[in-house]
Amino acid sequence: MRLPGYGDDGPTLEIFQYNKTKRRPETAINRPGLAHLAFEVEDVEAAREQVFAAGGRCVGDLVTAKIPGAGTITLIYVTDPEGNIIELQKWA
Repeated sequence: MRLPGYGDDGPTLEIFQYNKTKRRPETAINRPGLAHLAFEVEDVEAAREQVFAAGGRCVGDLVTAKIPGAGTITLIYVTDPEGNIIELQKWA
């Protein structure tokens, strides 16, 4: 996947899936390694339901906050089916 704003020569994001996996530590935002990836979505609640339908689960509560000078953000932390934490967000 090409990252936005960089053109054809910009950084990419590669996502792999393995048939055999090793046991991993319990899902937690403060475990070693990658904390989370954030994705901007059109509808946070609809995206959350799609994640749940695919086997993900909730990590935190749905939050809406006004950020002075930036706007209003709605976000939630969820896991994908493999336990990786992702943030779903929408700015208004």
